[in-house]
Amino acid sequence: MPQLMDTNTTKPVEPSIADLGRRVRAARQSQDLTLETASRLCGVSRSTLSKVENGLMSPTFDVLQKIVLGLKIEIGELFGSTPKVSASGRRALTRRGEGQRHAYRGYQMELLATDLAHKAMLPFRIRISAHTLDAFDDWGRHEGEEFLYVISGSVCLYSELYAPTHLNAGDSLYFDSRTGHAAVSTSKEDAEVLWMATSADLPQTPKRDESAMK
Repeated sequence: MPQLMDTNTTKPVEPSIADLGRRVRAARQSQDLTLETASRLCGVSRSTLSKVENGLMSPTFDVLQKIVLGLKIEIGELFGSTPKVSASGRRALTRRGEGQRHAYRGYQMELLATDLAHKAMLPFRIRISAHTLDAFDDWGRHEGEEFLYVISGSVCLYSELYAPTHLNAGDSLYFDSRTGHAAVSTSKEDAEVLWMATSADLPQTPKRDESAMK
C-alpha cells in the first residue's frame, strides 16, 4: 500500500488531536469568547466544539474551515505554524513530506503552504484510504470551490447533485464546495490526490438557486 509521505524524508512531528484542540481553545480564549459564543460564530454545535477542544474528536475539513472563519485565524495556526503576511512577492515552499498532517476517517491529509497567511486557496495532498461511503458520517459541505487532481490510483467522487464521477490518475474535477460531496478510492491501493479549496475567509460568489438544477 503506497504511503502519502516519503519514508526517506525527514518528517515533521504530526500534531495530535489533543494539540489541535488546545490551539482551538487558546484561540477562543484569547478573544474572551465563551464556548457558547464561539460555537455560534463558527456555526459549529457547542458539543462538537467542546469535543474538538478536548481532543475527543478529529474535526473534518468542513469543521476546520468553520472554526478558522469564526475565530478569524489561519488554518496553519491550528497546526503550530505561524503564517507570514507579505504585501507582494508571495511564495511558500513545502518540501516533500514536510506539510502539516491531519487525519480524519478516510482521509490522510497533508496541508501545504501553511506558512503563508491569507491564501486565495488551501492546497492539500491527500491519501484517500476510504473505499466505501460507510467511512463517512455525512457529506462534506462548506463555502467555496474545490479542485481535485488524481495523482495515483482511481477515485470516485460522490455528490448530492450529480451521478458518481469516476476519476483515474491524471483526471481532474472542479466543483462547488457547497454541494455535498465525498471521495473514495476505487483502486485496490489507497488513492493519492492533490486537492485545493478556496480559502474560507475570501468573499464568495452569490449563491445560485440549486433547486433549478434538480
